[in-house]
Amino acid sequence: MLQKLWATVLLLALLVPAAARADEGMWLPLYVKRLNYADMQKKGLKLTAEEIYDVNNASLKDAIVQLGGFCTGEFVSSQGLLLTNHHCGYDAIQTHSTPENNILEKGFFATTKSEEKTNPGLFVDILVRMEDVTGKVLEGITPQTSEMERTVLIQKRQKELADAAKENGQYVAYVRDFFAGNEYYMFVYQRFGDVRLVGAPPEAIGKFGGDTDNWEWPRHTGDFSMFRVYADKNNKPTAGPQADNVPYVPKKHLPVSLQGVSEGDFAMVFGFPGRTQRFLPAAGLQLTLDQSNPARIKLRDTRLKLWKEDSDANPAIRLKYASKYASIANYWKYYIGQNEGMKRLKTVDQKKAEEASLLQWIAADATRGQNYGSALNDINQAYAGLREYNLSSVYVNEAAYGTEIVAYAGRFSALYNLLKDPKADKAAVQKAVADLKGAAEEHFKDYNAPTDKKVFAALMQMYATDVPKAQQPDVFQTVQKQYGGSMQKYADYVFANSFLTSKAKTEAFLAAPTLAKLEADAGFKTWNSVYTNYSQNIIPKIQGYQATLARANRAYVAALREKNTSKVYSPDANSTLRLSYGTVRDYSPRDAVDYKYYTTAQGILDKEDPTNPEFVVPKKESELLRAKDYGRFADKDGTLHVAFTTDNDITGGNSGSPVINGRGELIGIAFDGNWEAMTGDLAYDPDLKRCINVDIRYVLWCVENLGGGKALVDEMTIVNNGPNPGVGPQNSSSAMLNQLGDVDKMKVKTDDGQKTKVKKKKTKEKVEGAAGM
Repeated sequence: MLQKLWATVLLLALLVPAAARADEGMWLPLYVKRLNYADMQKKGLKLTAEEIYDVNNASLKDAIVQLGGFCTGEFVSSQGLLLTNHHCGYDAIQTHSTPENNILEKGFFATTKSEEKTNPGLFVDILVRMEDVTGKVLEGITPQTSEMERTVLIQKRQKELADAAKENGQYVAYVRDFFAGNEYYMFVYQRFGDVRLVGAPPEAIGKFGGDTDNWEWPRHTGDFSMFRVYADKNNKPTAGPQADNVPYVPKKHLPVSLQGVSEGDFAMVFGFPGRTQRFLPAAGLQLTLDQSNPARIKLRDTRLKLWKEDSDANPAIRLKYASKYASIANYWKYYIGQNEGMKRLKTVDQKKAEEASLLQWIAADATRGQNYGSALNDINQAYAGLREYNLSSVYVNEAAYGTEIVAYAGRFSALYNLLKDPKADKAAVQKAVADLKGAAEEHFKDYNAPTDKKVFAALMQMYATDVPKAQQPDVFQTVQKQYGGSMQKYADYVFANSFLTSKAKTEAFLAAPTLAKLEADAGFKTWNSVYTNYSQNIIPKIQGYQATLARANRAYVAALREKNTSKVYSPDANSTLRLSYGTVRDYSPRDAVDYKYYTTAQGILDKEDPTNPEFVVPKKESELLRAKDYGRFADKDGTLHVAFTTDNDITGGNSGSPVINGRGELIGIAFDGNWEAMTGDLAYDPDLKRCINVDIRYVLWCVENLGGGKALVDEMTIVNNGPNPGVGPQNSSSAMLNQLGDVDKMKVKTDDGQKTKVKKKKTKEKVEGAAGM
């Protein structure tokens, strides 16, 4: 009887439409009108779909940039002024810091454009258009096409389409797969290579709370920095900084709202989320839980402790390793939280239940069985095979390449291959040498050999201990035979016999490079042994299982979408431009704990601890906050709001993304997720998933009141339009003013009663080759 009842319940559950949640999904703006617009309007959006994404006229998309390929930024003035996170600008800030002028520590705001600091190699990409090219990429490919032939054909077509779209170097273009290779889209960008540092608060503000508060709420971090994009006199991009470049005039910039937010207000995040795996099957989740994450946590924990040990003992080393430490620590804590969340939320069990339901659906129809019948079995078998080699892959990347000398040695591989080839072109050798000379300057600025030696000995010992012997590189046999198995003794040998430990030695080698010298170098020999073993003995095995997975995953995802026809799936993030939308929202993470949706400056003073580097409050900030000197940036409740939470769906790469209200105004900058929803890249939890944002008013207060950067704030379009559109009668269209940066200066009365002059400017841009909706 119980079995029959359960079968009936399951059948009814399968018949209930699985509607897409409005707050879940990182959506392609190309389809916002068709898929999301009505729902967004219900939540409070007052813009048209074309004001969000339009290839023929300036729209919101033109105010959003991908910064350096790793973060998001947004234009906030007609002079190319850009906002992003402090942790996104961290490397640039550190690069311009010295022990004598440590702007990382004390902060920096340029008072004139001549003081803005160039950053060779840093770039921004601005989307020109996106286009569905699925038909062109998959033309003629059938289920009978072999996986190898399919891969070759697709890669060839992706390159052809992208090359044609580049228009002889005018654009950057690429084609990405979606839904496990069931769909393909092309993205065309303009790349600007002159991006200058304009300002950043002291690290004690930009990183307030440090690792303790990272991924946590409540939060009181002023996580922002400022850059400016430059172009030539014709407003066209240049490959790098040029002396005669001028500030870029963007097609759109975001108005900045002083109104603040209330619970339930509409919120949209526009940016470049890096990677999610919402379609990862149960076997993949189990591998992550059992093997990948524990290994990453263990190895990064060791590296961080050794870096911190030397950094605490020497301020100069701390400055060298500040950016690297922050980068590694961020995802070290993420992996910990993800594993805890997967266990707490029973993510694997939920996925298994979904797969069991899918199998029943497939078995109920012969055609489905033919198309999808073997998918889950193939997936499970492939992951069983990958489990045997997965640890080797993690240890190569986190242990071997976690040591700086091994990672740096890998940069000499191109030169090595040229020196081995007697027919190699001399010009190619010279270019490789020139590239390495430039790399040496960059590498050794932030390198300390004694610190790296400690890390090398520790991580390589863990590699030798934890990875199966049959999968280890030959160099470990050398350690065993010649150094009695002591990785410390081998580290002594390597660092005493490698030119890769100092800039002077590296430059001496590059002055007269030979194959014999390179092959004899102890550091390069170590890398070569690790790389050779991995490329010849591990990767081929992994690739075989991945080929099976590629075909099976395509069928699995296609089956899910066919089964759940009433659900609109958003594609996994893959560093392409997306928007997510939802509302300003509080949450209750556990019994008897309720979090408000915002924090105030009082929380900074409550956390202040001069004895703890993570919670030091700069003297000037402490004085201003205690005096409640908030000026026009105070909230209507009289306090200075620091951060707020929304239920927007975000992930890594969204760092620096603008949080935009229903009128298209900037209200905050996304900078983190919350601890209780660390499984968000794998599975979305609507009750717990939150996006943590720095309130734009705190940003402006830090720039103007604390940093003396009033001219930078004056450069922005500041608006104060009344209540932020939410769900309710206050959202009348008559409350709207001209948005999206079309207004250079708007006449508004701000909190301190000041007025600015009116100056409207309308622009329209024509882009050829527009993608269809």
